[in-house]
Amino acid sequence: MEKPHAVCIPYPAQGHINPMLKLAKLLHYRGFHITFVNSEFNHKRLLKSRGPNSLDGLPSFRFTTIPDGLPESDAEATQDIPSLCESTKKHCLTPFRNLLQKLNDTSSSNVPPVSCIVSDGVMSFTLDAAAELGVPEVLFWTTSACGFMGYAQYRRLVEEGLTPLKDASYLTNGYLDMVIDWIPGMKGIRFRDLPSFIRTTDPDEYMLSFAMVETERARKASALIFNTFEALEQEVLDSLSSMFPHIYTVGPLQLLVNQIPDGEYKSIGSNLWKEEYSCLEWLDKKECNSVVYVNFGSITVMTSKQLIDFAWGLANSNQTFLWIIRPDLVESDLSILPPEFLAQTKERSLLASWCPQEQVLSHPSVGGFLTHSGWNSTIESLSSGVPMVCWPFFAEQQTNCRFSCNEWGVGMEIEGDASREKIESLVRELMQGEKGRELRKKAEEWKRLAEEAATSKPIGSSYANLDKMINQVLIRSASE
Repeated sequence: MEKPHAVCIPYPAQGHINPMLKLAKLLHYRGFHITFVNSEFNHKRLLKSRGPNSLDGLPSFRFTTIPDGLPESDAEATQDIPSLCESTKKHCLTPFRNLLQKLNDTSSSNVPPVSCIVSDGVMSFTLDAAAELGVPEVLFWTTSACGFMGYAQYRRLVEEGLTPLKDASYLTNGYLDMVIDWIPGMKGIRFRDLPSFIRTTDPDEYMLSFAMVETERARKASALIFNTFEALEQEVLDSLSSMFPHIYTVGPLQLLVNQIPDGEYKSIGSNLWKEEYSCLEWLDKKECNSVVYVNFGSITVMTSKQLIDFAWGLANSNQTFLWIIRPDLVESDLSILPPEFLAQTKERSLLASWCPQEQVLSHPSVGGFLTHSGWNSTIESLSSGVPMVCWPFFAEQQTNCRFSCNEWGVGMEIEGDASREKIESLVRELMQGEKGRELRKKAEEWKRLAEEAATSKPIGSSYANLDKMINQVLIRSASE
């Protein structure tokens, strides 16, 4: 049988490219020819951060690009998310169709014909191209299952008149604490715990309608896959299975990738910022579980005041910390930290602009994670047995935070304004308090269950689900 050919297309942002590349590596290892499609903007950033030969790939692992439709920019920053969502939806289908046609034109190509498409869940325009080609398509939602379930309720929240909000007072008058008691698998969930695009007074809020359309179109896919594992989100997954056809949990993806022998894929990376590996050497000199790792992901932006409050909260906690401060972390301003803070913490801190996060979280010295609760960060922290202090920023980070703190028992939330006193208290509790010890114990349990799900001997649920998804959807559907 001819080698199957999967075209993998992530949404063009760091937190979506990372897990899609892991999935592509797993498919390649299992015999697929891979074409990985980045936006032209991110392709340039990858070449800049990783070097000119970093995307040469392997003989049957190729990178290519399509335009994202936004104006050209040299910025080393994540593009505006609503603009990017609108642009990819409006402008990417035609170049994607043309790419598929080019790949299938055997006269100009020495690759097997495209046999399946693996697309990001919020790039559902690709379903039209898959239908035209007559090949199966799986949608990879890079959210948690509980985050996806939250988005799947948007239509009903609108129909019930719960969103958009009547006016801005609803953000502060207790309305956000209202319990939504009809969402399957999400007992006790409050309005504020659902993905944040519903917190709007604008009836034309683009991200609200975009999320509704994308979750509804998901029903047209051959299957949905999530970077999670059954034991972690069982109740939500059971509920989703009755709403959507063919759901496969294939996570934590990094634990599956780590089992590939010889590390032949290590050279293929996906970080849009240059990683500072000196962080790992610094961690090597620290005691076990002594360092707080601080990283708010690739999209979160904060004000100068918030940056300074986090700085003094960390300083006053008297803990050792590694803090990742992206060049674009502070909105419309430089990330300037007070000289007194730098002087006071220089013996017990390291500041960096980006780092290899999975290696940092799995380092024995790291004992806690101050995080924005993005899904990649959350699942990586759980897989490493590291408890969290959560400061969710937007989208389904609120939902991940709720589940981390209330369902999985691995986190504490910075509620309301992130004052320096609150940050100091929670960081100290995380690293030295009784509550912190409980969270760490629970995180260790989840680490063990994550490893069981991803193991090949005896076969764990995620390992088995990946094989099932390949054989039942990507290969069988393609050959029918």
